[in-house]
Amino acid sequence: MTVFATNQLAEQVYNRIKDDIFNFRLLPGDNFTESAMAAQLGVSRTPLRDALFRLQREGYLEVGFRRGWKVCPIDFARLDNLYDLRIVLETAALERLCKDPGQSERLQALNEIWLAPEHLRETDPVLLAELDEQFHIELVAAAGNGEMTRLHTELTEKIRIVRRLDFLKKDRVLATYEEHGKILEMIARRRIADARTLLNAHITQSRLEVRKITLWMVAEARQEQSDAQGAAAGKGIRTS
Repeated sequence: MTVFATNQLAEQVYNRIKDDIFNFRLLPGDNFTESAMAAQLGVSRTPLRDALFRLQREGYLEVGFRRGWKVCPIDFARLDNLYDLRIVLETAALERLCKDPGQSERLQALNEIWLAPEHLRETDPVLLAELDEQFHIELVAAAGNGEMTRLHTELTEKIRIVRRLDFLKKDRVLATYEEHGKILEMIARRRIADARTLLNAHITQSRLEVRKITLWMVAEARQEQSDAQGAAAGKGIRTS
């Protein structure tokens, strides 16, 4: 196998394992060996190790001498730091947008999603979590600072698993539509102080919900994900 092919396969393995973590197929604290994972994915040790050590560097996995690999436990102190950074980046973007709408087509696309009538709103928690991520990413991207957008996108991925758990609660789904809609309205009216207050309250509430997360909730999410995939398979629907 050429170096290029090995690197390409390692990238695929990296994405597969990270997707398993984000979709609760691998839970915080789960252990596995390289041989078992290689057999499961049908790959050799070389691309697998490349992927595993990359995930370790990014904070998703840890490795112990003769203990194999483990999915990192949820680190609430680290999440707090990431949420602090998220508030800084999104507030800066929001202030720019209130002064200058910038890429108005991005904001218009967000308006169509988050100001839609109730009967047109998304109800699937997985898809809604993706829409929520995209709302905040697009909000920062619309401000026009490429480096800020890149950093925010990386940060978003690091908190993805806990944010997805948030959308298993119906009240948080309803609140998200309402809060996103109000933020967009304040941007359109150039009301910086109101937009900033709403955004801070929105992210702070998300942070408070994260602190309520237990391993039991993550395990429950894995079961629900498994049930949904089983139901989809029974209907002949392909899931990711």
